[in-house]
Amino acid sequence: MKDMYILAIESSCDETSCAIVKNGCEDIATVILSQIDIHTNFGGVVPEIASRHHLKNITMVIEECLKKSKLTMDEIDAIAVTYGPGLIGSLLVGVEAAKTLAMVYNKPLIPVHHIAGHIYANNLTKKMEYPLLALVVSGGHTELVYMKDEYQFEKLGETLDDAIGETYDKVARVIGVGYPGGPVIDKMAQEGVHEYNLPLPLNDNSYNFSFSGLKSAVINLAHNYEQRDVELNKANLAKSFQDVVIETITKKTLKALKDNDIKRMIISGGVAANKSLREGLKKVCEENGIECSYPDLKYCTDNATMIGAAGYFAYKKGITADSNLNAKSSLSLV
Repeated sequence: MKDMYILAIESSCDETSCAIVKNGCEDIATVILSQIDIHTNFGGVVPEIASRHHLKNITMVIEECLKKSKLTMDEIDAIAVTYGPGLIGSLLVGVEAAKTLAMVYNKPLIPVHHIAGHIYANNLTKKMEYPLLALVVSGGHTELVYMKDEYQFEKLGETLDDAIGETYDKVARVIGVGYPGGPVIDKMAQEGVHEYNLPLPLNDNSYNFSFSGLKSAVINLAHNYEQRDVELNKANLAKSFQDVVIETITKKTLKALKDNDIKRMIISGGVAANKSLREGLKKVCEENGIECSYPDLKYCTDNATMIGAAGYFAYKKGITADSNLNAKSSLSLV
């Protein structure tokens, strides 16, 4: 079978990225231009600023990726792009760039769901085998997705309010340790002890998650300590908070695995880079005879490589789009 090279574009939030992926598993070239330093000043991503920077940089990023790959557009077989969900202004920049490339060079256009991209980031590290359970944990998503076969998705559970990555950022803001919160809280937790009593959110038999109550508990705790003029140990709070998060996620994930007799699981999304979460899930899986894997750290956060990987399998399923493709800020995986 002829090798397939897909040029992929990702611009759903604050990373402008282009990649060329071979056969859905080999990273030929990836370029990521992050805006983290810009948005740190505001304590979070500012949508209008993000879209402006995508518009400013998208052409340069695509050209740099082609140069890095040493391939020409004639050697590219298809164009894949994230069309949702995400920040609408940011998405539109990537979608229009992809549509233009597809039209000018007469290439198939492949629309890719952002979460499908995160899931298929795993295929860049290790070939995915089915059936499996995908735990998606990112800034905007917390989901349990069952995959019976290739590019087949069934959502078993999801967050009913805040996503886990969003919760990390809000907790980091409350205790004054900056943005993005996930890496900072994870690092602090390694140095702390579990001192503070925080509630286990949505402690029921469902596969759904809820983190708003946990976030509120941290806010109230910090406020109470401030009112009493008592110093809060930030490392211990980070540890206490993260322990509850990991217990919640591992409990729900293990229940889904056991109830549905699934022997393989993958972790996807930006929060998959969290060392404590990876170790906690891996330990639970080993104890229960379940195979657990996650992407290389460079493929956990938003990148076009994962979109190229997912795009390959979407194309094999016959999923393509025409020039009417539009960006969607809200978009269900199934």
